[in-house]
Amino acid sequence: MDLQIKGKTALLAGGSAGMGRATAERLAEAGAELYISARREERLRNAAREISEKYGVPVTPVVADSSTEEGRKALFAACPNPDILTITIKPPNPNGDFLKVTPEMWRDSVETALIGPIEIMRNYIPVMKDKGWGRIVNIATFSAKNPMIWRLMSGPARSALINYTASVSREIARYGVNINNLLPGMFRTEGFEEAMGYYADAFGLENKQEVVMEHFQDNNRIPAGFIADADDLAPMAAMLCSPLSRFIVGQNIVIDGGQHASLF
Repeated sequence: MDLQIKGKTALLAGGSAGMGRATAERLAEAGAELYISARREERLRNAAREISEKYGVPVTPVVADSSTEEGRKALFAACPNPDILTITIKPPNPNGDFLKVTPEMWRDSVETALIGPIEIMRNYIPVMKDKGWGRIVNIATFSAKNPMIWRLMSGPARSALINYTASVSREIARYGVNINNLLPGMFRTEGFEEAMGYYADAFGLENKQEVVMEHFQDNNRIPAGFIADADDLAPMAAMLCSPLSRFIVGQNIVIDGGQHASLF
């Protein structure tokens, strides 16, 4: 399928690993010029080099933490005029006992998962409106719609984000600028692997991969029968970044192997 984005500029905030990197590869494969940001410099530069060599497109790494004002300024300076914007954040660690969640933990969650993405969108929406075209895709979490006690630090801030984007997307769609959200369920990414130790601590498990995974799968029944890879999300993300999605406005698309048992 031709995504019709050859020559367009895409900024991927959080694009060095996991679902962000998989999406970057699909956009590069379609011929877009990429700017990818992340906090871990070595992994970021390696990802930029590998994607550029594989697909033959320019890929500029931007070392930045987009949850901070300083990091966002670095993004805006490096890529002032993107056609496409995707935003992925590192999910917070499993929280364990909800009574031990402190105001500081809430503030950090809101700064990272709500204020950071909103401020990036707020900067680029006027740019896209002036051009008469733009695509914004937030890669969030299905716990924004499907409350899970152990994802308490992840879901509520993202629920607020999808509420925000549902409102804003309907104001700017007439300018050719669309915002949509992807809500992934259980994906085996680098971040997922790193979180398994925290998951073990939260549930008082022996910190061995087979023990943690058995408990995890027993308590997160997935009708598809497996935990997804990042490439199971990237094609949908890439399509939403293209002109093919022109009539998809303000939607929250759950990709979870059927785990979220809801009609809407």
